[in-house]
Order: sequence, then structure tokens, then C-alpha cells
Amino acid sequence: MYEYIRGRLADLEPTQAVVDCGGVGYLLEITLNTYQALQRSDAGEVKLYAHHVVREDAQQLFGFADMAERELFRLLVAVNGIGNQTARMMLSSLTVDELRTAIAQQDVKKVQRCKGVGAKTAQRIVMELADKVGGMPAKAGGAAIQASTQARDEAMSALVMLGFAKPAVEKLLASTDWLDADGKPMSVEEIIKVGLQKL
Repeated sequence: MYEYIRGRLADLEPTQAVVDCGGVGYLLEITLNTYQALQRSDAGEVKLYAHHVVREDAQQLFGFADMAERELFRLLVAVNGIGNQTARMMLSSLTVDELRTAIAQQDVKKVQRCKGVGAKTAQRIVMELADKVGGMPAKAGGAAIQASTQARDEAMSALVMLGFAKPAVEKLLASTDWLDADGKPMSVEEIIKVGLQKL
């Protein structure tokens, strides 16, 4: 229902943020990573990618600093036994890149270190999501990993919108690190061009 919420940051706490949009304050549940990103932001206006949860007794909005974090949150909550709060806790314990890499490398112990995640749940997460997240090599560096992750996510959305099956797109995007000959992350346009050739 909501793609993103953009407006003035009216209030910020480690677990939630209030964004004022035209006089209406939206309360969004956030991860610690998003909290830190908002703390670093010196802009008067912020933008949080939203995930809307509707239950019989309540409605919740979760906010994420970038699309990559929201996508990983959605993958996590799709795993049996992982609720919204557990997924948020996992994305507060580890960065998006750390968690994606741990899952892709099937590092069950690292996943299990997240609060609220037992051994069986960690194994289930790794088993169900290892093929979907695609780990990035350590040599790429943190900034390069983040840029490439965001580019891949945007490229995936574009390719799915062009009519390609999401499982096929996910498999292709997880098959390589998407770095060019100089070791720099490929742009969204470059990834899409390769996707159009290989899908």
C-alpha cells in the first residue's frame, strides 16, 4: 500500500521514527541500522521505504533507510517462524550486507547470534534464503558491497516489471558479484543490459 514515506523527521528513537508529511505524523518502526542512518542525515527531509502490516488488532508501518534493507526484511518474514519483530531484531544486530553474506555463505552460527533466533530457525533461514540473497565477496569492500546491493535490487525490480519471472531474475542476480573489470560495482543500467541478454 505504501511505497515510501517522505517528509520532515519529527521524532527519532532507536526503535521508531515519526515523519511529518503535510501535517500528518507517520509512526514507523525502524531497525537500529536505519536509526543510525537517520542520525547521520543532515537533510531537513527524510525518506523511508515502508512495509505495511495489517492485523486484526493493529496496523504497523515499518520504515527502512534503503530498499535493500526492506527487501531483506520481507524475505525474512516470509520464512516460517520469523515474525516482524524478529526480522527487525536481526536487521538491528547485523547490517544488511553482513546478514546477506552470512545467509549466502550458510554461516548458521552467525545468523543464530541474532537475538530471538535459535539453531533450528537459523538453519531454516539459511536453507530457504541462501539462493535468494547472493553473498558479496569480501574484497569488494563495504561501500562497494552496499552500492552493488542497491543496484542489483533496482535492476531486479526493473527486470520483473519488464515481464521476466522473479525466481529466474533472482537466480541470475545471485550468480555473480556484478563488478566490472576494474572491480567497481556495475550500475543499474549495466546489470539490466546483462540481464536482458541472459534471461
